[in-house]
Amino acid sequence: MRGEGYYSERTAGARNVINDAGAMVFDAIRDLPPTNTLRLADFGAADGGTSQQMWDMVIRKCRETDDERQIEMIYTDLASNDFSTLFRMMQGMQGDPTHAYQNHFENVFVHGCGTGFHKQLMTSESLHLGFSATAMHYVSAKPMEIPNHVHAVCADVGSKAAFGEQAAIDWQNILLARAEELVPGGRFICLNFGIDEEGRYLGNTGGKHMFDHFHKFWRAIRDDGSITKDEYERATFVQYYRTIEEFCAPFMDPDSHVSRAGLVLKSSYTKLTKCPYEAAFKSAEGKMSNREYAENLIPTMRSWSETVFKTALRGRESSEINKIIDGFYQAYADEVAADPEGHAMDYVHIILDIEKTAS
Repeated sequence: MRGEGYYSERTAGARNVINDAGAMVFDAIRDLPPTNTLRLADFGAADGGTSQQMWDMVIRKCRETDDERQIEMIYTDLASNDFSTLFRMMQGMQGDPTHAYQNHFENVFVHGCGTGFHKQLMTSESLHLGFSATAMHYVSAKPMEIPNHVHAVCADVGSKAAFGEQAAIDWQNILLARAEELVPGGRFICLNFGIDEEGRYLGNTGGKHMFDHFHKFWRAIRDDGSITKDEYERATFVQYYRTIEEFCAPFMDPDSHVSRAGLVLKSSYTKLTKCPYEAAFKSAEGKMSNREYAENLIPTMRSWSETVFKTALRGRESSEINKIIDGFYQAYADEVAADPEGHAMDYVHIILDIEKTAS
C-alpha cells in the first residue's frame, strides 16, 4: 500500500465495509468467554485508517456497557508497512482525530507487528479476537508471472490454477496460525475480497472491468516501447480471489487440519458494497464534472495497486518510474473523464465468522 496516509484517505469503500461489520465484531466480543483483559488483533491493517472508526465504535460500546477491561490492540502487516503513520493516526497526531481512540479511552494499548499474517504472530492461546478486512486475498508468494494479464481472475487456465493452488495452501496456513493464537472460545472475523455467487468481484460487477482496464493501459505502454516485455509481465498482482466455496472448504471436512485444530465456521455470506465515489457522482446530478469524478475514483484504485506497477519497473531511476506510473494512471483517468458510465470500484467481500471451540 502507498504510505503516509494516502491509502486510508482514498479508500472510502473499504472503510464503509469495515464500519458495517462493527456490530458483528462487538457481538463477538460480548460472546467471548470471561477474561480479565481483552486482546484484539487487526491483521493486514495497512496504516490503520480504514478500520479506525470501527474500532473506536466497538471500544466505545464496550465502555458504555461497563466493560472496563484493559484492551490490547495489535496491528499487523508486513515489515515494509507504514507503522509510523498508523501510530500517529491512533493518537490523533495525523488525519482526522475524531476516531483516535487511544486519546478517547483509558487502558487501551496499541502495538504493531511487522510480520505477514500467513504465520503465527502471537503466543499460543493469547488472542481473544482477530479481525481482518480486504487483506487475505494476498498470497504469500507469487507462483509465476502471468504472461497475458495482470491479475489471476483474468488469467489463462494454467496461471489461474497456479495461483489457486498457492491460495489454498495459504488459506490453510492462515487458519492454522489463527487457531494457535486464539484462546478457546476466541473468534476470528474476516472480510475478504472474493468472488460471489454471481461471479462478481472487485471492480467487476456489471460495469467496466477494472482489471481489464489496468491491463489495457499497461499493455499500451509496452506496445509503445515505454516498458519492456519483462516489465510488462512482472506487473502481476500477488493476489487470488477465492470463491465462498474455497473459503468454506476447510471447515466442511471434519478430518481437515483446520477442523482438527478446533476451528468452526459460525457463518459465511457474500456482500456487495457499491462504489462510494460513483454514488457521490450520481447523486451530484451534474454538479460534479466527469473530470472531478475521475480524479476521485482513480486515486482510490492507485492507493493499493500502484506498488505492483512500480515494482515491475524496479531498476529504473525513480524519476523515470514516477513518470511512467503517472502516465499510466492519467490514461485511465482520461478514459473515465471522457465517458464515466460503468466505471466504478464496487467491493465484493466474503464475510466469515470463525470460532475456536472450547477445549
